[in-house]
Amino acid sequence: MEAAVASARRFTQWGLWFGGSLVLIAALLIGVDVLMRKFLARSIGGADELAGYSLAIGTAWGLGAALIDRAHIRIDSLYLLFPARLRLLLDVAGIMLFLIFFGLMAWHGWGVVEQSWTSGSRSQSALETPTVIPQLLWFAGLVGFLLVGLLLLLHTLALASRGNLREASRAIGTRSAEEEVEDEIRDLKERAEREKAG
Repeated sequence: MEAAVASARRFTQWGLWFGGSLVLIAALLIGVDVLMRKFLARSIGGADELAGYSLAIGTAWGLGAALIDRAHIRIDSLYLLFPARLRLLLDVAGIMLFLIFFGLMAWHGWGVVEQSWTSGSRSQSALETPTVIPQLLWFAGLVGFLLVGLLLLLHTLALASRGNLREASRAIGTRSAEEEVEDEIRDLKERAEREKAG
């Protein structure tokens, strides 16, 4: 199971780079479009459409990395006061509800993709983009996220069944202040080692 989680982590990092690159390209495209409008009185045309696609696809592909790195925002004021077993139970319930919600979103999203495919839908802009292309990329990101979430849930339940509650909690619980500090120290050490090597 540990190897599968490590593979999922690598997959989500790739997805994060892919999604982030799309958003960065969209920002650059909009910047160029704004400059062209200002100084050349011309427009690229469709920059806002492509930026919308990039944002939706980039978000879908980044969700898995946020989940596996426990970076999703949670309100944990009372959560921190609960005993460890109750916190783990709430974490498991939370990830299950999270997966159900996104499962429903993916289910309905597939209906939209299928409809665009059968009807040959195109965007109403000058680009006339076949809408199935960005929709399929968005849907693939959601499916990847759901698979990562399911794997993480199964990993957590396996750890909990072996009595390893601390590791189970670290797999899906909120990040503690100590973990944040440990991560920062590790990143600083890695950066220092790279500078010495380079």
